[in-house]
Amino acid sequence: MDAAILAIGSEMLTPQRVDTNSLYITGHLNARGVEVLFKLVVGDNRDHLVQALDYALRRVDLIFVSGGLGPTEDDLTRDAVAMVCNRQLLFSQEICGWIEQRFARMNRTMAEVNKRQAYVVEGAHVLPNERGTAPGQWVEHEGRHIVLLPGPPHELKAMFQQQCLPRLDTLLPEQVIRTRFYRVAGMGESDLDQLIAPVYNKYTNPATTILAAAGDIQIHLRARCRNEAQAEALLAEVGDPIEALLGDRVYSHNGDSLEATVGRMLHDRGMTIAVAESCTGGMLGEKITSVPGSSGYFAGGFLTYSYAAKQRLLGIDADFLNTHKAVSEPVAKAMAEAARHKTGADIAVSVTGVAGPSQGGESEPVGSIFVAVASDQGCHARHVQFAGDRHRIRALACQIALDAVRRQLLRQYSSK
Repeated sequence: MDAAILAIGSEMLTPQRVDTNSLYITGHLNARGVEVLFKLVVGDNRDHLVQALDYALRRVDLIFVSGGLGPTEDDLTRDAVAMVCNRQLLFSQEICGWIEQRFARMNRTMAEVNKRQAYVVEGAHVLPNERGTAPGQWVEHEGRHIVLLPGPPHELKAMFQQQCLPRLDTLLPEQVIRTRFYRVAGMGESDLDQLIAPVYNKYTNPATTILAAAGDIQIHLRARCRNEAQAEALLAEVGDPIEALLGDRVYSHNGDSLEATVGRMLHDRGMTIAVAESCTGGMLGEKITSVPGSSGYFAGGFLTYSYAAKQRLLGIDADFLNTHKAVSEPVAKAMAEAARHKTGADIAVSVTGVAGPSQGGESEPVGSIFVAVASDQGCHARHVQFAGDRHRIRALACQIALDAVRRQLLRQYSSK
């Protein structure tokens, strides 16, 4: 079975509100092998809602509608579902009495408009709401299911847990969804896709999704089968060749960030790390120390944004700086070696470059970055040229620096 989710309410189309309900529902559906094929956000307009429901009914088996069950004139979900299913809305005195009792328990008198919430789509199964006045409804229509849920998350979650999940567990066929999740560093999205597309293009199941961010690519493989063994076999059939093609460019199989992966490697090896930063302005140190437990392996850092700071904090000679310029391989190496020496760290990484938008007097162009890693195996540097705005260049510089550390740790580990 496949599903769709409709979030109802004009407020959901503003930048002030985020649809978290659909994420919650999707998690539970995926855990039961149900794919959510699409999600729609629809304002408080009856015609638009009818069109959205009609679109969904022609494509999926399960439709979850959140919101639009309140007492006001712009709460139109009940009306729209009745129209699409060509059914009547029937007034339930039982529900009306239940709503009146709820108000009475709060020492309040129910307003006349709350009676709107007592109307039920003909033939619907009513879903009691223990946390609000808007009951949900489960409507079966021509072999498909429309589930009406309240918009407030605390009401929706309780109703979904107590009323919907038991019905889903009896309704759904045996099916599971299993995933593989790779994170890749050190190559661009187009290069990666060109490399692995011949593998995944042969399959519609598992489905393959590639997501790209600054210096970080994610590959999601998603298999849906009758049982876990079949799903895992399919994932291995596609995933294993992809892993072989990517090699050590895959840094995570469980979704961990690059800084978390590097941190785990340092912890497992009993090693410490130091940083010396120029153009990244502390971003690299922040990334490393954002990982819980980083105090066990982070030896310290130096924010040496100016020539004077490089001289005073790292002890780099002024003539050396003037000769090579701050954005250069020799200076990047000197920064990494000094950071390692001054902190006593096992490994140190440095970043220097031109983040832009102006060239800042350096001979290198905007986006030119030098990264160096110093350890007892020596000091190695790398030069990269990035494009983009200041934030993107700095973010990419941090990723390339972390990946340089990861690769050095892999080399040192394999050599022992």
